[in-house]
Amino acid sequence: MRSISRTPFRRRRIGELAAVWGPAWLVMIADVDAASVITAAESGASYGTRLVWFLVVLIVPLYVIQEVAGRVGAVTRSGLGELIKENFNKPLAAAAAVPMALVDIVSYIVEYTGIAIGFQILGVPPYVSVPIAFGVHIAVVYKRKYAQAERPLLLVSIVFAIAWTASAFLTARRGIRFTPFYFSASSDFIFLLAANVGAVIMPFMLFYQASATAEKGITPKSLWAVRLETLVGATISELVMVAVVIATTGIRSDTLNFASPKALSGGLVSVAGSFAPAFFAVGLIAASFIALIVISLGSSWGVVEALGWGRKNWFKVYLAKSAPAVVIPLLSFNLINLALGLMVLQILVLAAPAVILGLLASNVRLMGSRSLRGANRAVYWICLALIFVTGIASLLPLHR
Repeated sequence: MRSISRTPFRRRRIGELAAVWGPAWLVMIADVDAASVITAAESGASYGTRLVWFLVVLIVPLYVIQEVAGRVGAVTRSGLGELIKENFNKPLAAAAAVPMALVDIVSYIVEYTGIAIGFQILGVPPYVSVPIAFGVHIAVVYKRKYAQAERPLLLVSIVFAIAWTASAFLTARRGIRFTPFYFSASSDFIFLLAANVGAVIMPFMLFYQASATAEKGITPKSLWAVRLETLVGATISELVMVAVVIATTGIRSDTLNFASPKALSGGLVSVAGSFAPAFFAVGLIAASFIALIVISLGSSWGVVEALGWGRKNWFKVYLAKSAPAVVIPLLSFNLINLALGLMVLQILVLAAPAVILGLLASNVRLMGSRSLRGANRAVYWICLALIFVTGIASLLPLHR
């Protein structure tokens, strides 16, 4: 009798999880964008598996901070930009959202460049791949409701996970040496630590998960499902970063040149075999495309909400920011330095929205019984403090 009575309950829970699934998972997968892939690849090429332990540890702050973003969206049924404007003031909302939008212009450039490089590895030139990617991207998001834009991305996310798993397997099967723990006080190592921190939590993620959770109509009674989805997404996204590190372990740093897909292909073949470039390319394209859509939605939603322009105007904001991003990937520049610098900059831009998110989540009047308090609140602020300390340390002139 007990097993029979539990069956409908389990079915309801599975159905509820399926109905909720989307915002947290996609924002976590989008977290592993082209810049994050480049950061992980540089980590693998420079230090092998020595940074794997750190990537695994980053699951904790990623889950803690994003769970709060999802909680705020579900309880208030409002986006983060809108909440800041209503509970603080419009200038503060703009100060939190506008810097993120400016940084995300660089993110668009990196994503389109990642798509261009991935297709170049497969033999498709940028002047063909970049315009097509832009057109497909617009077709997915233009005048569609969140749920309609979500469905194709969930499919792409499956391709994304398979491609990076296969890429790591091809390298690992040839034998690599795993280092369980390593630390160095050199500025190069600290800078890579900070770049990986910047790659794990970006400002657009807070705006996207809060807004998408509200847009999807997720209610507080489903917070258990939001938390589970966030935990699964945080774990998988960091394991994918580990997969990229493994896939590029053994490649010489001078070979890891994303401005030269031919050299990158040769480096991948040397450590993982002839199929490695194709899997790497597909993973990079999928990562860049998912991130392009999620970043554009989260960033543009945040700006129009913060400035009170109305959600319907987000597409105009996106077009105004994305125009240069489509052109610049057709030119040649050092993508590695751009991506690593962008990741460290993300930490600094994260400060305002992450602090404000914590204050909103701790507001009992706003959040009621779902407010952030006790040990949960302490863990949230500790995670933020550690993230900011890492970012500041990366800018200090430490011993090389």
